[in-house]
Amino acid sequence: MSEVVVALDGGVLTVTMARPDKKNAITNAMYGAMADALERAESDSAIRAVLLQGDGDSFTAGNDLADFAAVSRGVQGERHVGRFLAGLARAPRPLVAAVQGNAVGIGTTMLLHCDLVYLAPTARLITPFVNLALVPEAASTYLLPQRIGYARAYAMFALGEPVEAETAVSIGLANAVVPLADLRTKARAAADALAKRPFGSLQHTKALMRDPVRISAQMAREGEIFQERLMSAEAREAFAAFAERRPPDFSKIAG
Repeated sequence: MSEVVVALDGGVLTVTMARPDKKNAITNAMYGAMADALERAESDSAIRAVLLQGDGDSFTAGNDLADFAAVSRGVQGERHVGRFLAGLARAPRPLVAAVQGNAVGIGTTMLLHCDLVYLAPTARLITPFVNLALVPEAASTYLLPQRIGYARAYAMFALGEPVEAETAVSIGLANAVVPLADLRTKARAAADALAKRPFGSLQHTKALMRDPVRISAQMAREGEIFQERLMSAEAREAFAAFAERRPPDFSKIAG
């Protein structure tokens, strides 16, 4: 069974992360499938909106740390996360997200590129990049302070404390909290409504509200530093601690 399920119906391309036994932790192959879906949406005129969702009790646990650990050990190979992030930055179609449970790391930062975000009461937005000795991605170091202010954004990144659903709505990170049983129905109804709007007007409106050049530049800058951090002694300690189920100890590693 595919770990990413893509379906087109009524003009809405639904992209479902379907790895619930692993809390939808995103592997390189999953990034590839989701990047393919976003690229398809750019060129297929039958697609009028894209809906992102995750199976199980979590939206996504973020990046699969086994992939991160492999990169930190020097394992090479094509990585698709860059294609996925670029697709988010470019996306001409409206993006809608239905989020339940934890949205960790990229699970939160991808929402900054979505045009409508609906949260279940169980949703928690978590950005533990610093905890893993990494830096944020998806242009979130630009988009998140722009959205909620420097102080809140820094606390989310540096402390990694979860933001609960109601708080996320109150500070402008989501549109509404919806009962879990109604979450997908609500998000799909919003996507259907967008699919019926004049596409040209939606596309231009979205383009006027975003700065794609600035977003792409920030993604590139983050990506370079992120790659460096993956190879750092701090990152190796963070991943080892996670695998060994112990607190990391960065005290003996030079800054």
